[in-house]
Amino acid sequence: MIAIIDYGVGNLFSLSSSLAALGIETVVTDDEKVIRGADKIILPGVGAFRDASEKLSEKGFDTLLKELAASGKPIMGICLGMQLLFDESYEFGRYKGLGLIRGSVKPIADVIGDGLKIPHIGWNLLEFPKNKEKSEIFKYINEGDCVYFVHSFYATDCDESVIATTSYGAPLTAAVASGNVYGCQFHPEKSGKVGLSIIKAFAEL
Repeated sequence: MIAIIDYGVGNLFSLSSSLAALGIETVVTDDEKVIRGADKIILPGVGAFRDASEKLSEKGFDTLLKELAASGKPIMGICLGMQLLFDESYEFGRYKGLGLIRGSVKPIADVIGDGLKIPHIGWNLLEFPKNKEKSEIFKYINEGDCVYFVHSFYATDCDESVIATTSYGAPLTAAVASGNVYGCQFHPEKSGKVGLSIIKAFAEL
């Protein structure tokens, strides 16, 4: 069973619907006991880093996620949920993240150059690092497959954990993995067959 953590800032309906379409047992919950009992965890998120971080802390989910990650339980962060996995964010200030993946979150405006719209919204292809084996969460998809992004910030200083990038004026981190902790900057639940294949692979870990 996969638990989708409900802490007030996630796009829960489309995500839970995607898992249901795959026949994966899923629960959307803010119950610590249920989260602990799940086989895998998904941390969704839309909105501002500071607000999301505070909500996680208020519910004690920051401590819980660190504990579960240390125990080896597979965890996937999606969009803002992925950004929360990092050490810190520079989104309108400087805020501490969960520290489950080394690196920081910074504005894409710093690197993409002039003439491109922010936020970055739309379909972009995935590129896999040439010096690494293809991640197990991508076992059902191919390099060059497209996924759907909506973001103004990106993860950086995290080369060791990058498992996919995309290009939008510059190379941007699209997905990361560190041990049993995974993150997708894009929305797999909004990315059609490709996204469903990624969710399926995560469920099979």
